[in-house]
Amino acid sequence: MDPAKPTRWTEAQAERQLRSLELFGMRFGLDRMRRMMTVLGSPDRSKIGQRFDAIHVLGTNGKSSTTRMTAAILQRHGLRTGAYLSPHLVSYRERVLVDGRELDSEDFAAAVARASWAAERVNRTLAEDDHVTQFELLTAAALWELARREVDVAVIEAGLGGRYDATSVIDARVTVLTNVGLEHTRWLGPTIKDIAEEKLAVLRPAGALVLGEELAPEALAVAERVARERGAQIVPACTPPVTGELLARGAFQRRNFALARRAAEAYLQALGRPLDALAVAEAAATTDVPGRLQLVGEDPPTVLDGAHNPDAVRALVESLPEVLPAGPLALVLGVLEDKDAAAMLAALLPVCERAWFTAPPSARALSPAALESLARQLGFDASACESKPARALAQAQGWAREHAGAVLATGSVYLVGELLGELARSATLSAPRADPRSSAR
Repeated sequence: MDPAKPTRWTEAQAERQLRSLELFGMRFGLDRMRRMMTVLGSPDRSKIGQRFDAIHVLGTNGKSSTTRMTAAILQRHGLRTGAYLSPHLVSYRERVLVDGRELDSEDFAAAVARASWAAERVNRTLAEDDHVTQFELLTAAALWELARREVDVAVIEAGLGGRYDATSVIDARVTVLTNVGLEHTRWLGPTIKDIAEEKLAVLRPAGALVLGEELAPEALAVAERVARERGAQIVPACTPPVTGELLARGAFQRRNFALARRAAEAYLQALGRPLDALAVAEAAATTDVPGRLQLVGEDPPTVLDGAHNPDAVRALVESLPEVLPAGPLALVLGVLEDKDAAAMLAALLPVCERAWFTAPPSARALSPAALESLARQLGFDASACESKPARALAQAQGWAREHAGAVLATGSVYLVGELLGELARSATLSAPRADPRSSAR
């Protein structure tokens, strides 16, 4: 690549570049990211002539939904709004939204090419065993593109979240903490208190801290102390009734939308603007969240959900009656090896009659046999192993048709993304070809 100017890439080239960085894994620290921002002209700090406002969404569960919903509410207040999400389901382009729309392939490729050009320059300044990571590259590409689009405010979802997360280079006017669970303890600490400390290390002095209503007491204590130390305003959670219908299904989405409403209100208040109830209602009625309680078939009823830890699975089970009819339920489950699969199974198996254990498309996937063994330890024997997710789903759907039942596929965002991709490919292959004579009439 020309060191003076990034080349033009296709979307396929951009995706190949991103996949090539997977072998470097996760590396924490903000030094690489700050150097990337400097090379790119500090898109995290400013845009042409004015401030790049940001809202930073932290937490264990609900970050993507809250990010989408907050951006949607602000967009309907007349603001040009960006959002950065992770991970994606099918395409990397899902991670960057401008006014609710994904980037087109050309803009996505250009942003990744620009960030890769910057990464090459940064890598030359690093130790031989150091390298810009995939998440850093994606985050830099997103911030650069959002600045180029001159958004008024960007709602940024943290990765693992906290002190050394790549997204923490932003200076957020509003910080949102959805909840804190025992996840990623290897990197964030062994207790709820430790994890809350790491996540809230990014809180801006004199900013606003919006807290989810189901925050654990230990995390709430940390939030109150950190806010007090930094002179930040705490915006407590509340769950006002949604005016009109909420498109996103589930009780957990009602909680997420209530949090998004508070985050948007805190940001607008900083601008001296009131929250418009009609704008909130419009956002509620039109904002969906792919991969969460997503109904992808009616024969049999089939739901995909990316719940990937015990708390998320329990919230999913609570909301299943809203989307699936009463009757026998077939489970398709795939989990990554660093998750608490036993606790997830303990929540899921009591509502299921049959299970197919599979493997998400990841080197970190827990084997189907390991899941089956855990299920048997819980007294559940009506199961089968199928390593290919699409085959597992097809077998579960066949069983559900025979038993007038339904299907739930869950356990991993990677699993849901794989199945959505397979379903899209199948729909494309099975779609009838248009009669060429019809277009000439």
